[in-house]
Amino acid sequence: MEPTQKEITLDQMAAGQRGVVSRVIGGHGLIRRLENLGIRPGQEIKKVSAMLLAGPVVVKIHGTDIALGRGMARKILITLS
Repeated sequence: MEPTQKEITLDQMAAGQRGVVSRVIGGHGLIRRLENLGIRPGQEIKKVSAMLLAGPVVVKIHGTDIALGRGMARKILITLS
């Protein structure tokens, strides 16, 4: 599934932007792994930083910084707040 007009992927967010996880595009393993990190639909998320074109995407959830690979970040769809 592709993002809707209201959604963007986590890797497309700018540093400092906040949003709510709307859905995750992936299999059960990816969804379970993200849920274990606290990333699930309805969860508020803030993008802290990202390396340009490569490297991890760092997000803040419940006061904790989490680094995600860029491929994983492309599968997390966000509705900006």
